[in-house]
Amino acid sequence: MKYMVEQTQKEKKELGPTIVRIVQTDIPGHKNLLVGLTYIKGISWGLSNAVCKILKFDPSRIVSTLSEEEIKKITEFIKNPKLPNFMYNRRDDFESGDDMHLITNDLDMKKEFDIRRLKKIRSYRGLRHAFGHPTRGQRTRSNFRAKKRAAVGVKKNK
Repeated sequence: MKYMVEQTQKEKKELGPTIVRIVQTDIPGHKNLLVGLTYIKGISWGLSNAVCKILKFDPSRIVSTLSEEEIKKITEFIKNPKLPNFMYNRRDDFESGDDMHLITNDLDMKKEFDIRRLKKIRSYRGLRHAFGHPTRGQRTRSNFRAKKRAAVGVKKNK
């Protein structure tokens, strides 16, 4: 038992760095490639699997064993993916009308601009965002209570 623990510790040391940086995101080096790519904002499980299959990487491969060239391949593919349109996270963009896939800061900025545009044109969804209410039809009786007020529960009689 002790021998196996020492052996796994040696293997971890041989794996290399404990954190790998791909597309401005730190990924723990001990994760599988399939799991590690999902740490990048805008990369889902399906897209992570597609990256592994198209670039012919083993999904169970440890992230810290990737070489610099392989990381560059992954980065280039993620920035400009050649995928079917249904896998993109921004189809039929409001301004350009194009299908695109956004990641990290670009995704955050586009989302923020979309919400700002909805508020500016005073649409129903924009007003719900402005008042901090749910925008997708959820009920508000039991959830989405204002954060300022105390939680309403059973009150004791004094």
